[in-house]
Amino acid sequence: MDKRFLLHQALIAIGCLLFVVLLFDFTNIDMWVQNKLYQFGAGQWVLDKHNETLKLFFYDGPKKLLTLLAKIVLLILIVFRRNSRVEKYSQGLAIVLISTIITVALVGGLKSLTNVPCPKDLSHFGGAYPYVTFLHRIPLAEHLDRVRCFPAGHASGGFALLSLFFLFRRRRNQWIGFGVGMACGWTFGIYKMLIGDHFLSHTLVTMCLAWLVSVLVAACVYRLSGNKSVEAAAGPVASGTT
Repeated sequence: MDKRFLLHQALIAIGCLLFVVLLFDFTNIDMWVQNKLYQFGAGQWVLDKHNETLKLFFYDGPKKLLTLLAKIVLLILIVFRRNSRVEKYSQGLAIVLISTIITVALVGGLKSLTNVPCPKDLSHFGGAYPYVTFLHRIPLAEHLDRVRCFPAGHASGGFALLSLFFLFRRRRNQWIGFGVGMACGWTFGIYKMLIGDHFLSHTLVTMCLAWLVSVLVAACVYRLSGNKSVEAAAGPVASGTT
């Protein structure tokens, strides 16, 4: 996780972000996927958005849990900062906390600017909006009320946990942390797709943004802490030890 690793990961995230935006803007993949998730005969999505049990497990519950997690991390960093065990993970905890806050705020801000409809909003699925993507606009859509759908907001909390990669120093634990972030992000993202709230591209863009934010935050934290912190964190990754 030296400077070259962080730069490489940042470039990968930016490249993937651009690729996803262009691929889904110039193809019909999003609509093809959502057509498979919509029951045209019944006029409903695969999952019912108003199902309280599903909403608790995949929406309300995770949101409250992630908020609680952020508060606990903040409390640990403030109250127990001089504890030797906490001090050992203080950089990683700071990266997780800052990355989560920035990722959620960034995605929320972009949603208010992009004005891209959700699948459920489209006339194709019983809504009132034409199919509009980030790069391709339709004049008719500008006369409709603004919508907040792109990128995927709910999944941002899950993908923010990709920053758990930087909490650990052993390579095995780093990739476990990364996997937790991927699992949470895609669980939330797929749920939102199954109820018609998001396209696949919305979730992919959020994933790329979350990893980019995590890498940039890590670079800043390591830089403020001195080069030794970066080199220490890079050791296990570079050597391949666990």
